[in-house]
Amino acid sequence: MTPQQLLAALDKRGYATTTTGHEAVFTVAESQHVKARIPGGHTKNLFLKDKKGRIFLVTAESESPVDLKRLHPVIGGSGRLSFGSAELLGALLGVEPGSVTPLALVNAPPEKISFVLDRRLADQEIINAHPLINTMTTSMRVADLISFLAEHGHETRIRDLPVPPEEKSADSGAGQNDAAIPS
Repeated sequence: MTPQQLLAALDKRGYATTTTGHEAVFTVAESQHVKARIPGGHTKNLFLKDKKGRIFLVTAESESPVDLKRLHPVIGGSGRLSFGSAELLGALLGVEPGSVTPLALVNAPPEKISFVLDRRLADQEIINAHPLINTMTTSMRVADLISFLAEHGHETRIRDLPVPPEEKSADSGAGQNDAAIPS
């Protein structure tokens, strides 16, 4: 599916979206000035593989640190996670590095990849994601994204993603422990 076909499919199904064009951005850091002018929750996307070869797309709030060492039990992975290759990303989601987005799940068979959404994003009204290309950002209701993905056979699992211990203690105050993070 092309970005234009994706946007047409969203429109045809009645999902309200706003798409903003901008220069190509490849990292969260590069996108700061773009995010500043687009309201709503912004994403960072982790294309991951576990030790059994299962594939996960984890969409987190762009500024939230994620503890990759403690992520696998939270998302149902087996053992340590590693990043999937650019070749696997292209073959499965049909996008290039820098353009990873939950909207690319429309290109993937549901049995090949598990989708996990950070609760910090799920709790927002609006989510912003690339429409398969990193020169545009599409804003839509979180509930509409979840419905759209369900129409394509993809279940959205909402999880509290673990943060690195030093980040957690700075955010949570002294004396907090890992008991608040579900496994």
